Amino acid sequence: MNQTLTPVIKNLLIINGLIWLAQIVFAKQGYPLEIYGGLWSFDTGNFKVWQLVTYMFMHEAIDGAGQIAFAHILFNMFALWMFGNILENVWGSKRFFTFYMICGIGAGLVQLFFQKDFGYAIGASGAIMGVMAGFVYLFPNTSLYIMFIPIPIKAKYVIPGFMLLDLFGSFAPRQGDNVAHWAHLGGAIVGLILVIIWNRSSSNRSNFY
Repeated sequence: MNQTLTPVIKNLLIINGLIWLAQIVFAKQGYPLEIYGGLWSFDTGNFKVWQLVTYMFMHEAIDGAGQIAFAHILFNMFALWMFGNILENVWGSKRFFTFYMICGIGAGLVQLFFQKDFGYAIGASGAIMGVMAGFVYLFPNTSLYIMFIPIPIKAKYVIPGFMLLDLFGSFAPRQGDNVAHWAHLGGAIVGLILVIIWNRSSSNRSNFY
């Protein structure tokens, strides 16, 4: 498959990176952008409808120790490039962008309605889980290498495994767990439903075997 950086992925990487840098600058000035762009739960009274879009372009910028946080955006952008680049090559830019945005908004809605008191959520993870779900539906037998596991594992086992971890985390959260598990699940479910609908009449659909 063509691994040239595709237009939507390139622009998403740039936009997420620029917003992350802006978050750092404004946070150091005492004006955290998360107040306006994060997805706030209904119970806070801070929810605004545009947050269903803006939250997916923001990431943790400053950690609890006041240091610049790299891990959140790096892992998300790597996953977006790894899986999204392939889907954009298959679908084209317009369809991929539509898919990405629907997954992100769907993830936010699931987070809002299934977890009432999460404060606020930020990150592209929900949309990216949708991208990963779309990838595993189309390419279930692609071998993936997972960190700390020395052998390749087929995508049809890896991505559902992530979803099961999020499902467990949703119902049995650990103390201090700040992961928006419901958003992850919501994005994956929306992505899976959407790709099934789009692919239902395809004659070259991949098989789960």
